[in-house]
Amino acid sequence: MKRIVCLSAIFLLSGRLSAQNLPDPMAPPENKFQDAFYEALLQKGIENYDKAITALYKCKDQQPDNPVVYSEFGKNYLALKKYNEAYESFEKAAQLDPQNRWYLVGMYDACYEAKDFKRAIPIVQKLIPFKKDYQEDLVSLYMNTGQFDLALDLINELDAKVGRTDQRDLYRRDILKQAKYQSSEAEHLLDLIAKYPKEESNYVALIFLYSDNNQDDKAMQIAQKLEKEIPTSDWAQVSLFKLQLLNNDTKAAVACMNKVFKSDKIDNKIKHRVLNEFLVYSKDKPELDADLMQSIGYFESDKKVQSAKEIGKFFHEKKAWARAAKFYELQLKNQPDDLDTALLLLDLYIETAQFDVVASKASRLVEFYPTQPQLYYDIGLAYNQLKNYKKAQEFLEMGLDYVLDDLTLERNFNIQLGEAAAGLGDVKKKEKYFSKADQLIKQQKK
Repeated sequence: MKRIVCLSAIFLLSGRLSAQNLPDPMAPPENKFQDAFYEALLQKGIENYDKAITALYKCKDQQPDNPVVYSEFGKNYLALKKYNEAYESFEKAAQLDPQNRWYLVGMYDACYEAKDFKRAIPIVQKLIPFKKDYQEDLVSLYMNTGQFDLALDLINELDAKVGRTDQRDLYRRDILKQAKYQSSEAEHLLDLIAKYPKEESNYVALIFLYSDNNQDDKAMQIAQKLEKEIPTSDWAQVSLFKLQLLNNDTKAAVACMNKVFKSDKIDNKIKHRVLNEFLVYSKDKPELDADLMQSIGYFESDKKVQSAKEIGKFFHEKKAWARAAKFYELQLKNQPDDLDTALLLLDLYIETAQFDVVASKASRLVEFYPTQPQLYYDIGLAYNQLKNYKKAQEFLEMGLDYVLDDLTLERNFNIQLGEAAAGLGDVKKKEKYFSKADQLIKQQKK
């Protein structure tokens, strides 16, 4: 590759020499300029950039207005990471030969490496007439310099001319996190939808804009408009799903929901909203649990939201114990080491007076989590209810040692220890524990 660079530079040089009526390349070695220039190319080729620069100074002495010499200075300074010197060298070359875009490219490279993005902008603007692709660079430079108004205008212009790109979409979403740009962008997208009603991307962009700003009603209106114009759109299914729920057409709503979950075009934030709406809808419809369980499978790769657990908690709060248990058990099947879900399931068993199940499951768990006081408490409570007071006392006394800075749990331990002591006929201990529980209650009220 270095050899090719050298030959190309020589080719450029020979053209320049002819233009100045200098001796041709076959001239005798006495030609000091050519000797120095070839030496500069040789040293650059073997990465001796300082020696190359020394040789170029000899060239400059011979031909002080040769842009090729200054371009070579720029390349060597760039390799040495002397970005200001590189910029000035390429700039001098560009002044001598304004029509050569590669000198501008050299100036841009020097600015980019130095992260001097503001200085790079006018250079890239000059490069755009040579090659339109530099407009993408200009968008990035506007973003890096915080000129979001100019960036958004150019993004919209490029979207209209050459189509959308993922990178520009990311830039747009970053800009639109700022409230001052949202209104004008919404108006722009509404205009585009009116002009191009069959272009799905404009609807999707506006749905994202509204959804990201918690304007769900407006997002739904756009989804409905999309469904009307492009019924086959994945995004249209979001709108159809909502309409089917309103019409109590469960079968159709489930079909739309599953299409939404399968779509690669719809992000997880929207999918979770769909799932939450279906969950609320299914609150009093146990027959839909199978559909809920199936939907959870679509979110297995999403580590941020544990859908089975969240659905279990939803039904837990509604005191729909059996339904909550199904989803907690599904969560534990997928993630056996989820202690929080295991504790929620134990609480559910306590609420439904399944004390033998509590004693059994909590006793197994305490082997894996021997310092978790809540497990000892649950075992003690369960054994008290089963009238096995000796075992209750044994586990409660062990667990109390692990209670730290939790007055409520400490109070509950003492209440259960008092119950165990009463069951064993130890009046003195019973009074001791109940008295301690009363003290903790008073302490909490302070």
